[in-house]
Amino acid sequence: MNIGDKVRVMGTPDGVPKDNKQLMTLFRGCVGKTFPIVKFDDGLIELHVGEVFGKPAEYHQIWLDPGQVQVVEA
Repeated sequence: MNIGDKVRVMGTPDGVPKDNKQLMTLFRGCVGKTFPIVKFDDGLIELHVGEVFGKPAEYHQIWLDPGQVQVVEA
């Protein structure tokens, strides 16, 4: 995987607190959608996902383990 590759979010991370409704909504809204990799940070993939919520892409970011995404376009 490289910066710019498009990846599909396959699920929510296990560590997301179930009682944090806002964070759960953010991650659930991204599942099944495709985003370009923005950068790598400490072994995690950074995705800008604001467009899912009608905002500019960089308005919301998520960080996922590489095992939680699937490359759809390299």
